[in-house]
Amino acid sequence: MSLRLTGTFRDALAAASRPLVGMWACTGSPVLAEVDAGSGLDWLLIDGEHGPNTLESILVQLQVVAAYPISPLVRVPWNEPVFIKQVLDIGAQNIIVPMISSAAEAEAAVAATRYPPAGVRGVGSALARSARWNRVDGYLGDGSSHVSLTVQIENGAGVDAAAEIAAVDGVDQVFVGPSDLAASMGLLGQQTHPDVVDAVHRTFAAVKAAGKKVGVNAFDPAAAEAYVQAGADFIAVGADVAMLARASEGLAARFIPAADRTERASY
Repeated sequence: MSLRLTGTFRDALAAASRPLVGMWACTGSPVLAEVDAGSGLDWLLIDGEHGPNTLESILVQLQVVAAYPISPLVRVPWNEPVFIKQVLDIGAQNIIVPMISSAAEAEAAVAATRYPPAGVRGVGSALARSARWNRVDGYLGDGSSHVSLTVQIENGAGVDAAAEIAAVDGVDQVFVGPSDLAASMGLLGQQTHPDVVDAVHRTFAAVKAAGKKVGVNAFDPAAAEAYVQAGADFIAVGADVAMLARASEGLAARFIPAADRTERASY
């Protein structure tokens, strides 16, 4: 039996006629990931950096999301080849590597996604979901075509090196993280500060000049719309946990007197 894998996020971006809009799946719950996947959005980020995810929970989420017309991305916790190898082997085709600050770090991320001699990825496709247990013809020789790598720029050093990072062969997209970027600039919690926005725009320009796609995280709708106007090719506009938190607070505000809510909050 021969099986074919779905296209990558790189392929989706290449075919898109508009910016691709996505959200974060942060809970580790396959049920909530499936709810997210049916939203009609273009892509879904399963977060292994800040979310309570394990290899097993990421695997199950990839399996349930596969039934929906959405691109699943997995953010690994760090630029670490062992975890990248494991995430690829459980079938993630699209990965995001956080905190990339230099071309050398980007090159290391690329190497972790590729088999020798082009990289250092361990060979285990016969045992793994990545090649559907050797049911995808030619996977070993063509493995890199099935993997899309996004690197995340999240500090001032990364902004300064954005052109060199984007120019690395094997980096498909660059994703800007304004939260950590703001913190690195001494502006913790001020993602929409003019200096942070300017740094994001400079990153956009450098990445696009290198011929690569660029995206950004922007949960504030006005900021998201502004980044789309500034040329973002893909954008994350929300997270399931944040949406649930705000919606549940809205229900409390509508149906419970403010004094009662204040009293409960003090417990």
